[in-house]
Amino acid sequence: MPRTSVLSSALRVEADDADRKLLADLEVAAATRHFQLVLRGPDGRDIVLPEPLVALIMAAAHDLAKGNAVFALPVESRLTPSEVAKLLGLSRPFVSRLLDEGEIPSQHLPESRHRVVRLADVLEFQARRERRAEGRRRIMEIAEETDLPY
Repeated sequence: MPRTSVLSSALRVEADDADRKLLADLEVAAATRHFQLVLRGPDGRDIVLPEPLVALIMAAAHDLAKGNAVFALPVESRLTPSEVAKLLGLSRPFVSRLLDEGEIPSQHLPESRHRVVRLADVLEFQARRERRAEGRRRIMEIAEETDLPY
C-alpha cells in the first residue's frame, strides 16, 4: 500500500482580511495583559484551555494576522527525504547527502533502502542552520564596521 504524503494531510489554515483584523486585535489584547482562553461547549460548559495550547493558538494567531498561512503537524511525524526537501526548500539529492552525512538523523525502514526522518529532527537542523547563518551575518557586520579586510 503506497504511503500518503504527511505534508499533504497536515492541517493548513489561512485567514481572510476580516479574520486578520480580529487576530491582530487579539494579539494586541494578549500583549497588554494576562488572559485565559475558554472553550464553550454546545451544552454551555466552559473549558479553560491549558497554557501550552494557548501559546500555540497565540503563535498561530500572530502568523495568521500577518497574512501567513499556518501549517499544523505533530513534531513526531515521520517524513520522507522528498518531504524534508520540500519543507526546507532544498533539493532531494542535497537532503539525501545531509542524511548520509548524519547532519539530519534518519532511520531506514525495515528491510528497505528507504528512510524516514522525524519532523523534530528537521526542525532542529533548520534551527542550527539559521543560527549559523546569523553568526555569519554578525561576523560580516563586524568586519564591515571595523573595516577589516576579507
